Amino acid sequence: MTERAVGLIGLGLMGGAIGRNLVERGWRVIGCDIDAARCREAIEAGIAIADSAAAVAAQASVIMTSLPSAAAAHAIAAEIGASPSPRIVVELSTFAIADKLRFKDLLDRGGHIALDCPLSGTGAQARTRDLVVYASGDAAAIARCAGLFADFARQSADLGAYGNGSRMKFIANHLVAIHNVAAAEAMLLAERAGLDARQVVELVGPGAGGSRMFELRAPMMAARRYEPPTMRVATWSKDMAIIAAFADELGCATPLFAATAPIYAEALALGLGAQDTAAVFEVLKAR
Repeated sequence: MTERAVGLIGLGLMGGAIGRNLVERGWRVIGCDIDAARCREAIEAGIAIADSAAAVAAQASVIMTSLPSAAAAHAIAAEIGASPSPRIVVELSTFAIADKLRFKDLLDRGGHIALDCPLSGTGAQARTRDLVVYASGDAAAIARCAGLFADFARQSADLGAYGNGSRMKFIANHLVAIHNVAAAEAMLLAERAGLDARQVVELVGPGAGGSRMFELRAPMMAARRYEPPTMRVATWSKDMAIIAAFADELGCATPLFAATAPIYAEALALGLGAQDTAAVFEVLKAR
């Protein structure tokens, strides 16, 4: 086992891009995924494939998980938890705080260190290392991972107590939900006004009305092409539910965020779940 070895469990849009970037930066990446196609793609990118989370834990003292559901994360935590050697396990996904705490508890039992480190950014941003790591948990473990984070993200921060990373991610995604729908609404308004969509993208984006979501998603809306997705509507709907519950628990009204929820739900109903969230443009256009 070398100092530059890292485990990566979950090789989807985000995990696969992170793994490829780490290989390019000289890391030995040991990956694992239940999807055979993703494993084949990872092998082509230079990622070594292990047949289980336990096998990953046997080869890397730091392991990152990027998983589609809390149930999957808990199963992986239980498997790694049985490893005899202490590991740092960095959870990158967006789950409810209670699910993150369950993840930590499963690892604590085996003497491992869990970090809550969700990412701000899309799959497209992951490909260009344009991510922000919201790290929280054990300060020494976070410091140990600083070089790792720097090789796949443009920024990382230690936010203190475990769970604060997720809280920060909820705030970021609250804005993403609103800005994405706002971009779609603006692009539809421009279309109805007879403006050239490409000029709208070129001229509105750099101005005062621009946003990161406009920059990323308005070109997809202008082209009306939503594949390959940087964030699938179906996955995003899971994140929306988590944020809504978080706000409710705090007794905080979020009227703008709440107004976007039916639009994403309608995108799902229209069969757009596998497409990028920029496809909300089609929902507004159909109305």
